[in-house]
Amino acid sequence: MTATPPPTPVTLNLDDDVAGLTGQLIDIYSVSDSETPLADAVEVQLRSLPKLTVTRIGDTVVARTEFKRDTRVVLAGHLDTVPLPTVEGARAQVPGVWDGETLYGRGAVDMKGGVAVQLVLARLIGAAESPEIDRDVTWVFYDHEEVASEASGLGRVAREAPELLEADFAVLLEPTNGVVEGGCNGTCRYEITFDGVAAHSGRAWKGVNAIHQAAALLDALAQYEPATISVQGLDYREGLNAVRIRGGVAGNVIPDTCVMEVNYRFAPDKTLDEAHQHVREVLAGAGVDWDQVRITDASSAARPGLDHPAAVEFVNAVGGEPLPKYGWTDVARFSELGVPAVNFGPGDALLAHTDHEHVDAEAVRVCLQALRRWLLG
Repeated sequence: MTATPPPTPVTLNLDDDVAGLTGQLIDIYSVSDSETPLADAVEVQLRSLPKLTVTRIGDTVVARTEFKRDTRVVLAGHLDTVPLPTVEGARAQVPGVWDGETLYGRGAVDMKGGVAVQLVLARLIGAAESPEIDRDVTWVFYDHEEVASEASGLGRVAREAPELLEADFAVLLEPTNGVVEGGCNGTCRYEITFDGVAAHSGRAWKGVNAIHQAAALLDALAQYEPATISVQGLDYREGLNAVRIRGGVAGNVIPDTCVMEVNYRFAPDKTLDEAHQHVREVLAGAGVDWDQVRITDASSAARPGLDHPAAVEFVNAVGGEPLPKYGWTDVARFSELGVPAVNFGPGDALLAHTDHEHVDAEAVRVCLQALRRWLLG
């Protein structure tokens, strides 16, 4: 029997134009749970840079300068992507495809453009003949961002080696169209179970329809008016929505169970406990007892922190008017660690996870220029 040879390691060329490097990264399949080849390729390149100290924890790679400066900043980005689209004609595939100066492919926006910017800056600062800078830098390339929060590689580092994330300020290179987005909304998910009594649908009066039991809550959610809340001068829009519902076993059976999933996106004026209490009050108004509810996911919001001196300096360096981040991002993890953090990266977040995800080459180059100006002058 002939042994199957091991897969050929993938390689990256950090000397490529940052847009070209984005294309290289897209070409490495890294849907969540499959980040290892990309993490290997990133680790190899970072270990080749003499001014960086590299640590790997699982499929998360952390690189740090040790210049003994008074301040340290973090540049963070995740390696994984959501799954590839299955619809015919979708362009968010692997490998990526160039259409003029526009790059199509899974992860083009979320967030291999940002990772490419990280890697080029690592090469510029970590090389033997790199310029002197007035701050130390930590780069974090982490796995499992696009799945349940407990699987996060960044969360694993925070638990197992929090000293690697100690810093005065952090930038998460999530797509923001090259504009600083401060803080982020928090997010919670709940499963609400409605019980009924099964019966043959030809004798429906013998049963209790569990799906119908959910009607009052659906009506309450449809009429719910989400708030817009100002936090440190940024307006965060909330949302409370049913996002999934399941129930029933056959076309001739009255269902005895219905489960509704509800998602609450809440502004950074609330703690997790306050968010849960708000949802509890809304559900109670629809006749739902809290015993019917199971919390399946809960991630804190992050306040903008734009009044922090390091954030002020960053905004002045990259320019633009800061905006709120409506979705949840890992700036919340940094906030919990006491590290002020903002989102700033190339690409339109509205294109993330779509069938035709793409990024313009110039957007990635402009983002690199802004961060290079901030770090290197």
